[in-house]
Amino acid sequence: MDDERIRELFDGLGAVSIRRMFSGKGIYHQGVIFALILRGELMLKGDDAVAADYEAAGAKRWTYRHKRHGKEVAMPYWTVPDGALDDPDEMTVWARKAYEAGLRAGK
Repeated sequence: MDDERIRELFDGLGAVSIRRMFSGKGIYHQGVIFALILRGELMLKGDDAVAADYEAAGAKRWTYRHKRHGKEVAMPYWTVPDGALDDPDEMTVWARKAYEAGLRAGK
């Protein structure tokens, strides 16, 4: 996903900055990371306060298997709920939830 498309998706939230990180990109609003591009997929920040909302919308939590311990590790990022990529108003709602989760994580 190119930077112009990312900015367009989050236009309803306001200005975003995009920084390259590891094998993807971090997406920030007012200095708070609230989304990632990971292996070409957009992921939104989440926490316990919004996990049920993501689940109800069909989003999946980013997990991976730890190589040494063999355990499944859940990260605080979720796939974008169905339809949000095609609906600017819906994306704005999810972007705000992700940004608020980012604010809570910074405290």
